[in-house]
Amino acid sequence: MAKREPISAPDIIEHPQPFPTAVKVGNVVFSSAIGGHDPQSHEMPEDIESQVANAFRCARRIMEEAGGSTDDIGKIVVFMGDRENRKFVNPVWLEMFPDEENRPVRHTVPATLPPGYLIQIEFIAVI
Repeated sequence: MAKREPISAPDIIEHPQPFPTAVKVGNVVFSSAIGGHDPQSHEMPEDIESQVANAFRCARRIMEEAGGSTDDIGKIVVFMGDRENRKFVNPVWLEMFPDEENRPVRHTVPATLPPGYLIQIEFIAVI
């Protein structure tokens, strides 16, 4: 098995728990749960629009650091405290994946999230 390579950069939020935000194993990238923290201040915005944009921006940065792009993402899971917030995901989703013939699969799951979190995402990609 290939060795796990942690993926990090100053604008990729590190988890407070003892595990990386993402790892690359061979040509496969796995993320842990990515929240909507602001990449510069590392603060959690209160609004869902900012949290969604930040979470997807972080996914893009992880893929860039891993040597790939969002075109390499095969699956994204979106965890939401309120499923009604799903409508805020689609505009960012369509911006990131504009080609309807070349989108990853997605699953949206209702979840109990940490305080202040309105969304978390995780993904798997093959570079």
